[in-house]
Amino acid sequence: MREIDKALADILEIRSQIAAHTAFRGYGPVAIAITAILALTTAAAQSLWPMAPTDTAYILEWMATAAVCGTVIRIEMQGRSRRLHSSLADAMIHQAMEQFMPATAASLFLPILFLRFAPESAWMVPGLWQLFVSVGIFASLRSLPKPIALVGAWYFVAGFGALAYGSQAHTLSPWLMGIPFFLGQAMMAVILYYSVGDSDGED
Repeated sequence: MREIDKALADILEIRSQIAAHTAFRGYGPVAIAITAILALTTAAAQSLWPMAPTDTAYILEWMATAAVCGTVIRIEMQGRSRRLHSSLADAMIHQAMEQFMPATAASLFLPILFLRFAPESAWMVPGLWQLFVSVGIFASLRSLPKPIALVGAWYFVAGFGALAYGSQAHTLSPWLMGIPFFLGQAMMAVILYYSVGDSDGED
């Protein structure tokens, strides 16, 4: 039994190594384009009523939007990975989620920390979220199409821009979230379409 367990462990290690050096094609342009539309829709909906400088609804609504976006991406990721990566699908998905997990965790817990202990600092959340996305993209870049680095750079610049703009009035603006995320996700969708869209039929 020990020999069998060791053989299985060796197989898993080999699969992980192969996955680590294989370009991940699980992210699809359709799901990413949907998230761009969701970001713009959320911003438009929030702009219909005034937001207080420390309004928890603002953050909670964007967290809900992020959860929906994550679900949409995961559904398409699962299908594309099964089709394009075959037996490596699970390892590739695990690797992709592992690379983005630190940025995702920071995006989740920091707003909760602000709401609980420093609501007067909640105006920083849009810029920090964009910076976290930038960090997540750059952490995943080794397994993504190289032009995706432009999206990471966009979120990096947009994040600092949002922090600089928000520091003027310390208020939460729906468009400080909606516009940067719409443009960033739309850019990513276009890059993915031209980078991996034509290879969907490959095994």
